[in-house]
Amino acid sequence: MTDVTLDKSPVDEAPAPTTGPLRQPRLPNWAPYGIGALSVALGCGIGLVAGLESRIQWGLIAAALYVVVTFALTTTVEGSRQARDRLATSLVWVSFLLAVVPLFSLIWETVARGSKVLDGTFVSHSMNGVITLQPGGGAYHALVGTLEQIGLASLIAAPIGLLTAIYLVEYGTGKLSKAITFFVDVMTGIPSIVAGLFVLAFWIIYLDMGYSGFAGAMSLAILMMPIVVRSTEEMLKLVPNELREASLALGVPKWRTILKVVLPTAIGGITTGVMLAVARIAGETAPILLLVFGSASINTNPFDGAQSSLPYYVYEQWKLGNEASYDRAWGGALLLIAFVMALNLLARGIAAWKAPKSGR
Repeated sequence: MTDVTLDKSPVDEAPAPTTGPLRQPRLPNWAPYGIGALSVALGCGIGLVAGLESRIQWGLIAAALYVVVTFALTTTVEGSRQARDRLATSLVWVSFLLAVVPLFSLIWETVARGSKVLDGTFVSHSMNGVITLQPGGGAYHALVGTLEQIGLASLIAAPIGLLTAIYLVEYGTGKLSKAITFFVDVMTGIPSIVAGLFVLAFWIIYLDMGYSGFAGAMSLAILMMPIVVRSTEEMLKLVPNELREASLALGVPKWRTILKVVLPTAIGGITTGVMLAVARIAGETAPILLLVFGSASINTNPFDGAQSSLPYYVYEQWKLGNEASYDRAWGGALLLIAFVMALNLLARGIAAWKAPKSGR
């Protein structure tokens, strides 16, 4: 037999490629925490050496050092592309902390100072007959005024805002709808003091009706209405048009379709929007200062005579300028924060309860 030698192709003769690292070097997972600790230490050291007394300045120096050190280390180890990504991430985290730290500081200060006086006596007694230089008294009269004024404002603003939103979504066309939308947008941005001045000029000066909780409630209703309109309008727009068309195809009148189909579908979002609007007006101070006039005793009639509220109570006690009144002001502020927080939690609970369940 004759041996046949096969020539190898150039591909077969090519040397095998050299293998390199499949992954680029990366910083360890603990690197952000280590850089953060180092930045805090350097920020405190620079603040001490420079004689900076404000801890806020120390924190700002530490935040700047964290961003710079992270970018420099990442550029050295991982490359410029990963460094830009880390830079963006660092800026997001630093901005988040700069926004959250003042919030937690405010809550901590209010709880620490207000908890000294916030007890059963504080929420069940008024300031009638209490010497302002001495401890004692409470915010019961202000709590009653706040609840009545917010309740009246909700009774005024919620139906008007709901019906306005229904008109804009279901019926509104042409110039009238555009004009209403424009004025709702304008009312959303007006300062609260403008609403108070309007009610003061019309209700108290022109009609000579006197200071009362109802006057304050009307100004709060003006501020609440555009929020209710906007939130309700967005919830109604989320209702699928197929539901409306199916109801109309069965011969159901349009008003009954809105009442029986559209509103029940969007009721969760509408309720949440109303509750958030209530929480928005609960802490308004400027119109209350102009319209309710303030009172140290309990006035359960919002239509007759001066009345107090929690924002006015905080302002009034702080203005007195003594240690006991400062404590009562912090207690009123803590009570107001707790009230607004309860309203927000209630709104979120309603939204979660009314949300459609998956798998049905």
